[in-house]
Amino acid sequence: MLVIHYTGMRSAEAAISRLIDSTAQVSAHYVIDEDGAVTRLVDEDKRAWHAGVAMWRGSTDINARSIGIELVNPGHEFGYRPFADAQMESLEDLARAIVARYAIPARNVVGHSDVAPTRKMDPGELFGWRRLAAAGVGLWPTEDGPSADGFDPSTDFDVAPMLAEVGYDLTNLAAATIAFQRHFAPHRLDGVADPATKRALAALIAALKNGHEG
Repeated sequence: MLVIHYTGMRSAEAAISRLIDSTAQVSAHYVIDEDGAVTRLVDEDKRAWHAGVAMWRGSTDINARSIGIELVNPGHEFGYRPFADAQMESLEDLARAIVARYAIPARNVVGHSDVAPTRKMDPGELFGWRRLAAAGVGLWPTEDGPSADGFDPSTDFDVAPMLAEVGYDLTNLAAATIAFQRHFAPHRLDGVADPATKRALAALIAALKNGHEG
């Protein structure tokens, strides 16, 4: 797995200082600054403590099965802002290499909020998931792409089994829905599966059924 985070701190220096502090019990394999500079903190074959209590596709102990990349960004607490082009370009290059090295399926490129929806919001609704997918990393279902068989977004249907099929932990359905929205339908972040959210979810399920199971 590849898990994308934001640092959620006021500066890159503060974030790296915390990530290398053994008493903080938090770390990541890489940090990418807003100017695109990449710093490796943990070797890829070593566990980094970046995901915490998390689950994806029924598996826990995400730290043992993933590589974590932190993007320098103050986050929702300190002035959340869009991710810089230079930062995204470095991420695209690094992520493509990691995905190729470990044959990581597109569906296993996720955000921290995807694997820990009740605790985390990063990398958040301003992150360029569509751009990353266009660069060959992760999934982004297009509105004009295939939809799930028989799907009609104007009708009510149960999103829970579809979210579970994608990989979300349904312990808190509203939190899982918001996490999905942050990633795939950032037009709203309230946990209400409106037609646009349902359309995105159905398109994602269809994409998974068309060769992206992994």
